[in-house]
Amino acid sequence: MNRATSGTDETVATPPGSPRNSLRGVEPGPPRNSLRGVEHHEHPGWKTYLLVALVLGVITAGEVAVFYISALRPVLVPTLLVLSTAKFALVVMFYMHLKSDSPIFTGVFLAPLALAVVFVIIGLIVIFRVLPTYEAG
Repeated sequence: MNRATSGTDETVATPPGSPRNSLRGVEPGPPRNSLRGVEHHEHPGWKTYLLVALVLGVITAGEVAVFYISALRPVLVPTLLVLSTAKFALVVMFYMHLKSDSPIFTGVFLAPLALAVVFVIIGLIVIFRVLPTYEAG
């Protein structure tokens, strides 16, 4: 009688991933301390981080150049906002690893950020639109 069909096989009684199972040709299961249901993504290599750092350096040089070019004065603030947003997105995606992590972490990061942006906008409106009307009256 075959050991696998007799029900007395030792591999049935031993937990997955044990040395006995892997020696007998049975695929070992996930490690006991692994998170089940969580996807693991590969993080970028050092070349990607170097490329991102170079792009961030170029964007920073562009921000400095835009500030000193007098022809761009009318569009200075929007240009700097776009360049700063691009730098922010690159840092968050690659150096904070939100690009390769679970989407829940992106939500945990972006929800308070959106709340902070709303409060800053409300604060600026109060400072520059509401408060000057009280001084005049």
